[in-house]
Amino acid sequence: MDKITKKLVDQGKMLPLMEEFYTIQGEGYHSGTAAYFIRVGGCDVGCHWCDVKESWNADLHPPTLSETIVNNVKKYTNTVVITGGEPLMWSMDYITKLLQENNIRTHIETSGAYSFSGVWNWFCLSPKRTKLPLNEIYPEADELKMIIHNNSDFNFAEEQAAKVGENCQLFLQPEWSKKEKMTTLIVDYVMKNPKWKISLQTHKYLNIP
Repeated sequence: MDKITKKLVDQGKMLPLMEEFYTIQGEGYHSGTAAYFIRVGGCDVGCHWCDVKESWNADLHPPTLSETIVNNVKKYTNTVVITGGEPLMWSMDYITKLLQENNIRTHIETSGAYSFSGVWNWFCLSPKRTKLPLNEIYPEADELKMIIHNNSDFNFAEEQAAKVGENCQLFLQPEWSKKEKMTTLIVDYVMKNPKWKISLQTHKYLNIP
């Protein structure tokens, strides 16, 4: 990467873009709604069950001008979801300012392991044991989405729920490879603990991105 490109990336004026696509959001609070997804490369959180491990190495994904990304969004919809990888590895201030100036709602899905940046209409926090959220992130969460891979994840979910604001929406989502077993346990858990809701990866059932 040349010095000029690196400077633009450091400023958030370019981002290592893995992919972008218009689809139906499959998970969490906004499940079932149309949104344009921006998947940014780069992640060191290291979830063993991650289904986009090809996003981890940012060097594999070409730095793309934020203006170009925003112009692509404008062709489709007024809601964007920035995900990864781990999007907060990069400054989100510049691109979210551009999106907001174009009356596009900004949503993020993040582990919270990096410093807060950006202007967000919806902040979905999905903490991982391997690299916990920074304390500054918890108050920003509109939605807490906990991935349930084994029984101990229920305790982890409660620990994380105790750190977010009282208006944060709480979701438990079965890890896809364990969905048959864990969905049954989640149903039972939510019925006993109704502050939680169930999130399913409906886009996988629908066979869409």
